Amino acid sequence: MTAPAALPTAPPTVAPTAMPPAPLLRLAALSRSFGGLQVLHDVNLDIPRGGIFGLIGPNGAGKTTVFNLVTGLLQPSGGRIEFEGRTLVGLAPHDITRLGVARTFQNIRLFREMSLLDNVMAGLHAQLGYRLHDLVFGTPRFRRAEREARERARELLALVRLDHQLGDRADNLSYGNQRKLELARALASEPKLLLLDEPVAGMNSGEKDELMAEVRQIAERGYTIFVIEHDMRFVMGLCQDIAVLNFGRIIARGTPQAIQGDEQVIEAYLGREDGDGDDAAAEAAVAEGRAS
Repeated sequence: MTAPAALPTAPPTVAPTAMPPAPLLRLAALSRSFGGLQVLHDVNLDIPRGGIFGLIGPNGAGKTTVFNLVTGLLQPSGGRIEFEGRTLVGLAPHDITRLGVARTFQNIRLFREMSLLDNVMAGLHAQLGYRLHDLVFGTPRFRRAEREARERARELLALVRLDHQLGDRADNLSYGNQRKLELARALASEPKLLLLDEPVAGMNSGEKDELMAEVRQIAERGYTIFVIEHDMRFVMGLCQDIAVLNFGRIIARGTPQAIQGDEQVIEAYLGREDGDGDDAAAEAAVAEGRAS
């Protein structure tokens, strides 16, 4: 009696290759010119969801222009801006805010004669959900929405440690606390991406340390934060991932440690001249964050 034929061996199972998660924000070949001046040249950046990302560079590198393009204050001369896979090019700023992008500015923009509470509530207006007739007639919907908005505004002020001053006028705050108030108001729109444009400009060292702790706390709540800042100590101590922009081009990207030792970054900040002393000074300036 002949033995039965052996069954064919099943091919080995090959696990599918995991696709990397799509970035929250993607800048692809992004360019912007003003007349004959090319400010950004084919900038490519993917900002992942979660964490704190930093963009640094010398004055005039084009950093704030990147933020203005993302938030719709400017339109690109070329390239793409995608947020959660959807293009932002051509959208108005308020439409981009509704999609989940909020920002602060280099120059503080507050309603200075209004209270802290009312400043933050102003950032909640797009989410209140009542109509004009609700406002005019003081309907239950209007009263409920206003009550919920006040409670949310108090929570946000507590997050930046300003809840004990919620009834004070904004123009009575110190400069550092005005920065914190602007941050709380930006959070009022419940953004998925929060852009901070030089958040510690004008602050003393104590205020900077306080804000760093608060930004970390905000990130731990699930917000994605994209920071532009000149203070190297602040950026190196806060951000997990940093890109460097110089003359409108990305010249480096990596961890704070990698950026601190990058020769192109050192040269971009202080230039390069003959002599070891100049090189050492440049390296020390870029590596300022190591002590933090």
